[in-house]
Amino acid sequence: MSIIKTEKLEKTYSDNGVPVHALRGIDIEIKKGEYLVIAGPSGSGKTTLLNVLGALDKPSVGSVFFEDKNLADLSKSELSDFRLKNLGFIFQAYNLIPVLTALENIEFSMMLLGISEKERHRRAKDLLKELGIEELADKRPNEMSGGQQQRVAVARAIVNNPTVVLADEPTANLDSKTGGALLDLMEKMNREKNITFIFSSHDKQVIDRAKRLLILKDGKISENE
Repeated sequence: MSIIKTEKLEKTYSDNGVPVHALRGIDIEIKKGEYLVIAGPSGSGKTTLLNVLGALDKPSVGSVFFEDKNLADLSKSELSDFRLKNLGFIFQAYNLIPVLTALENIEFSMMLLGISEKERHRRAKDLLKELGIEELADKRPNEMSGGQQQRVAVARAIVNNPTVVLADEPTANLDSKTGGALLDLMEKMNREKNITFIFSSHDKQVIDRAKRLLILKDGKISENE
């Protein structure tokens, strides 16, 4: 069964009154446990597609189904709850909360779910140890390297045991060695926890590791392998 399915997906923006067709009729099915990379040149629509799949943006036309549930049927608060319980996000700019420590950043989404302080602390510390970054627990983002921040971002994305993790250009600000180590980590999570990973990237290192590759061009799928 598909974990995510789209039907005739279109997204059109207005740029100073001029319509921009970011997505043009996207039909895809993504199964649980996939390690999928959405690639394509700048402006091809890959980040827009990732945002629509992650319910951060709504399609202009067409539907997104998550385990046969049409996301268009959910209210704004239901969508927020759905994202919190089912999805993890990793962004190019890390998006850590600057005033919080690594441990507190990882605990934050658990706090929103009402998980007890003791359980939040245990799960966050266990994950820091599992990812080999327990020494960062009390450091704030400005005290970490880019690679360290992105590892904390990965921990934050997976701490609620999401079904799907969406990663938008996660290696863009990292050198190739640090980026490679980060991809090793995400492949391990995919393999051992069966978390579905969906990447948006034009980084060759990310594309070369794809178990399935979706190439966009001008908002359409040009290759799906």
